Amino acid sequence: MTSGFFANDLLRGLTFRILLFLSLALLPIGLIAVVQTREIADQNTANAELSLLAITEQASSTESGLIQEAFGGADALASVVNLIKSDSFSCSAFLREYQQTSNLYTLVSFVTVAGEMNCVSSGISTDVSEHEVYKKMMEAQQRTANLAIMPAQSKEPVLIISVPLRSNNELLGFVNMSIPERVFGQVSEPGLETRPVALLTFNAKGEILTAEDDRSIAEAELPMLQELQWYAGQSGRVIRDTNKRGENRVYAILPIIPGVVYAMSVWPEDSPLLRAGATTRLNLLLPVIMWIASLIVAFWALNRLAIKHIRKLGRQMRQFALNRTLPRAPLDGVVPTEIMNMEEAFVGMAESILRDEAKLEDNLRQKNILLKEVHHRVKNNLQLISSIMNMQIRQAPTMDSKRVLQRLQDRILSLATVHRSLYQDDNLTRVDGGVLMHEIVNQLLSVGLATGSGVKVIQKYEAIQLDPDDAAPLTLLVSEAVTNALKYVAVAELDKGLIEISLKYTAPEMALLLIKNSTGSGEIEEGTGLGSRLIHAFSRQLNGQFDVIKDSNSYTLRVEFPVPLQAKIVYDY
Repeated sequence: MTSGFFANDLLRGLTFRILLFLSLALLPIGLIAVVQTREIADQNTANAELSLLAITEQASSTESGLIQEAFGGADALASVVNLIKSDSFSCSAFLREYQQTSNLYTLVSFVTVAGEMNCVSSGISTDVSEHEVYKKMMEAQQRTANLAIMPAQSKEPVLIISVPLRSNNELLGFVNMSIPERVFGQVSEPGLETRPVALLTFNAKGEILTAEDDRSIAEAELPMLQELQWYAGQSGRVIRDTNKRGENRVYAILPIIPGVVYAMSVWPEDSPLLRAGATTRLNLLLPVIMWIASLIVAFWALNRLAIKHIRKLGRQMRQFALNRTLPRAPLDGVVPTEIMNMEEAFVGMAESILRDEAKLEDNLRQKNILLKEVHHRVKNNLQLISSIMNMQIRQAPTMDSKRVLQRLQDRILSLATVHRSLYQDDNLTRVDGGVLMHEIVNQLLSVGLATGSGVKVIQKYEAIQLDPDDAAPLTLLVSEAVTNALKYVAVAELDKGLIEISLKYTAPEMALLLIKNSTGSGEIEEGTGLGSRLIHAFSRQLNGQFDVIKDSNSYTLRVEFPVPLQAKIVYDY
């Protein structure tokens, strides 16, 4: 009963079966689950990152408070220093009183743009124009924070907070507050349930200012792929990277003084604060697995119902295209109706193509036979005419008559050679110009060049394929030119002549015919000029460029003409 139900053409259709299996795959539900789970994962990840930023702010509150207090104090002192900076004694006494009252700074000073530090809490004037920190302040000309490892007056590592002092937009100098590094370790840290691997502060140039633990630990936890300076532009973000030991870390960056000082906390990738986002990402795998399962089912269905049979049908078509072989057996298995119809249409089309090609080949073979017969009969007729003319030559009363008839006979034999080459070759559309010229020239030399004449003949021919329409004028041109060369070469007994004949390519579709003969020193018989006119006419038929080069010892004929690589299209009207 089931077999009869599925035997129905509608249910055997490829479209119905694909829709059935895709419906079973539950792909739409899987996509909805993926989208919803993804949104939850993103929200949880964002919450986890916000928690990291909040804990970073809490963990760095000590460093932030000290640095912000120093910048605030420097801003307040700048207005007073501007009034008393000219009196170095009063200015130094004021800064010393402030330094002793706060009990936080090792040194409070004012440095002019020339690098002179005359207003200083220690009362010791110093020229700091060569110090590295001074050069950084002058380069930035804005609020900065720099670390001095062993300054001359503080005698211990200090964090120098610098605020520029300006009057009417003119830079006068910098108010500096030196915070000893030990102060950051003496202040009590806020209690945190979870602490970062490393906590550090750095300036806009990517230089570490303070570190919660040992500085070497902080340096080992720095990101590997990007410089610390790059993270100054990423404040307020959480970034995943690897540290210099190649361990995966999560970095949270917050600004303490925007554009000047930043705080960074370093967390392991498996930190409890990040597990919520990771758990959500694991839950994301369930709809992905469902989606993959749907794809597998759909692919299995498509492969079983369509792809397998279409590939086999494609192989049958390629085999037919290569060797014209029809499939021995139809497609087997449970094949959808649409593919069975495609196979039947292909087999019918292939059989029709084979019948048509057989008819075309038979017609072409018959036409080739007829065309060869035509060339053969034309060659026989031309040879018959040549034989009749040969009889007429023997009976001619004068040498002039014999010479005229002989020239005419050479032209007829040249045409006969072309037709013989055409019917002897299976390719009736192309003629080998090198072979054709070799036969014609040898035929002319056997008649026109006496034995022992001492004339040297050099022949060089390339295998240039010619159309039959170009072969006839070329043979007649060669016949006229070689006859003229034989006529005028080495006319005196002591002169030994040279005839050079060549045919070669000058470009992919251009050929050059060259016929050169030496000229003797004797008297030259005047001709009628008919040969030259015929050579000009045949050159025009070849669409060639005709040139004659004469000098005292030689006569050269050059004809450059086109030889298309493809045979000319002949339309059957």
